[in-house]
Amino acid sequence: MTKDLSAGDAAPDFELAGEDGRTFRLSDFRGRKLVLYFYPKDDTPGCTKQAIGFTQEKDAFAEAETDILGVSKDTVEKHGKFRAKHDLDVYLGSDPEGEVIDRYGAWKEKKLYGRTFMGIERSTFLIDRDGKIARVWRKVRVKDHIDAVLAAARDLD
Repeated sequence: MTKDLSAGDAAPDFELAGEDGRTFRLSDFRGRKLVLYFYPKDDTPGCTKQAIGFTQEKDAFAEAETDILGVSKDTVEKHGKFRAKHDLDVYLGSDPEGEVIDRYGAWKEKKLYGRTFMGIERSTFLIDRDGKIARVWRKVRVKDHIDAVLAAARDLD
């Protein structure tokens, strides 16, 4: 497992498939800021609220020269249905093998109703124009999170 990343670390490179046939790479965002967020599963309540929240603030992020890319283990087909169902306007990357999720340290042991299992910890990384991590949010609670990320993106040159 990858060490926990923190501000100042180089963001691990990635290559992720998007539902529109596009491939996302960290280098695609060079010169712009990137919100890279990891979420457990398409079309679940918290994940839907988070994706809708980022979509609603997409113009404000664009003004801050910041792109948004959500990542889960869901297939590109499932991402496409999720995007269409909720009219999402953020990039979604598929990581079915969990390689990128692990590289960013978002694959964690979780507990629910006394059961222990491995899963994606809701995590967000703000990556600067040069590919360095500027901010990290772990164990994200969706309420007020998008506002905090937007404020951090605006403060980052």
